[in-house]
Amino acid sequence: MAKITTFQKMLDESSNIVFFGGAGVSTASGIKDFRSANGLYQEKFKYPAEFMLSRDLFFSSPKDFYDFYKANLNCLDAKPNIVHLYLKKLEDQGKLKAIITQNIDGLHTKAKSKCVYEIHGTIYQNHCLECNKSYSAQEVFNSKDIPRCSCGGLIKPDVILYGEMLPPCFDDAINAIMQAEMLIVAGTSLTVEPASSLVKMFKGKYLVILNKTATPYDNYANLVIHDDLQNIFQKLK
Repeated sequence: MAKITTFQKMLDESSNIVFFGGAGVSTASGIKDFRSANGLYQEKFKYPAEFMLSRDLFFSSPKDFYDFYKANLNCLDAKPNIVHLYLKKLEDQGKLKAIITQNIDGLHTKAKSKCVYEIHGTIYQNHCLECNKSYSAQEVFNSKDIPRCSCGGLIKPDVILYGEMLPPCFDDAINAIMQAEMLIVAGTSLTVEPASSLVKMFKGKYLVILNKTATPYDNYANLVIHDDLQNIFQKLK
């Protein structure tokens, strides 16, 4: 409980907070994470999960890609949990300046947070590779076989696949972190890029890491809490 008290004090003292979250933020909403013991990457698929979500597979075998994508990444019915809602409250108080998320589930937007940088894209935006017509997530997930545009072109989700460049909002995320007084890193193992490089850019007062398991950056943080995020955020005021 002492760590929660310290965390609360840091929140109360800070007026420029940035939140950087990974898959662990959404597990309380019923969405599987990737790298934990029960995560998506531990399951057996036709190819390794990383390849199933790669640019190479999307273009070489869109059917294999979409079979995996529709079966494992459909989170249309998921609802924001206590973490998303608490962050919205911090934003309304004028303390939280930006949310940077690796998640593609759109839950921060569903929680009505305004400044959200989705650095891995979102399932809610999709476009035709031929004519650039936009399609909803519902149209993609409810399509039969491979989603095709009315022009016949292949529809691609606006999610960042392995082998693709990060979106322009990544630069905005960097700027937000470099200006932040407090950086909260939550629900991410910090073992892959760009997550680890973002943490390195923080020069502010308080670095807080919240994750079930240890991360390579725990020693650099002012406060580390190894616990389920739901347990942490329900104790905050």
